[in-house]
Amino acid sequence: MKLLRAILAGWATLLGMAFLIERPVLDWTAPLFGAVWIATVALAFDCVALFAAGWVAGRCNRPRAIRTGLLFAATLCCWDFTGMLALNFPGLIGLLWNSFHDSGYLDALLMSGETHVFLFGCLMGGAALGREREKPVSIVS
Repeated sequence: MKLLRAILAGWATLLGMAFLIERPVLDWTAPLFGAVWIATVALAFDCVALFAAGWVAGRCNRPRAIRTGLLFAATLCCWDFTGMLALNFPGLIGLLWNSFHDSGYLDALLMSGETHVFLFGCLMGGAALGREREKPVSIVS
C-alpha cells in the first residue's frame, strides 16, 4: 500500500510540475531564450520535474526509496509523453527497431537514448536523496 501511494504521489508531483509550473514558465521564457535554446531549457525543466517526482516517490517510501524510484520509472515507460516531457519510451523502442533495418535511424536512436538515460538518472537521483539517512557514526556512546 505504501509503495502504491508513493508511486501515485510521484505521478501527482510530475504532472503538477509539468502542467502547472514547467509549461507556463517555459511559455513565458521562450521569447527570452529564443528558438536555439528552448529545447535545452525544456530538457532542464524536465530534469527538475523528474528529480522532484523521484524525490517525492522515494520520500513517501523511505525504507525502499530506490526500489520505489525504479518502479515509478517503470510506470513512465508505458506512455508517450511527447509534448509534456522529453520522455517517449515507446518511440525509443520504435527507433531501436528501425535502426536494425536502416542505419539512418542510428543517430536519432543514440540521441534519444542519451536523453532518456539522463532523465531517468535525474529521477533516480531524486529517489536516492529521498531515502532514509544512515545514523552517523559517533565516538560518544
